[in-house]
Amino acid sequence: MFRVIFLQLAIATVTAVLCGWFVGIRGAVSAALGAAAYVVPTLLFAVRLAVSAQKRAPSAAGFFFGEFVKIAATIGLLALAAKTYGDVHWPTLLIGLVVVLQANFLAFWKTS
Repeated sequence: MFRVIFLQLAIATVTAVLCGWFVGIRGAVSAALGAAAYVVPTLLFAVRLAVSAQKRAPSAAGFFFGEFVKIAATIGLLALAAKTYGDVHWPTLLIGLVVVLQANFLAFWKTS
């Protein structure tokens, strides 16, 4: 589970560097913010699952509640990034988000 998060962080770093190379610092920061909006809630969700798995048997309701909180936190972090960073470059922010979202498929392909 944590290997996927490390893969997401690596892909987010590469994406931010490439966006920074094409667009400039504005693109790099926007891509990093877009990627962080998904990676941070995913990391917190994975830690929560790991802790709950050690204490007791995880339930389906707890998993779906955690997934809901993760999605809400992602939307909230995207809104916060748009509100606080006034120089957002929207295409690179969305590229950073989408590339990190697609890292899950790359992780499944790598383990198969």
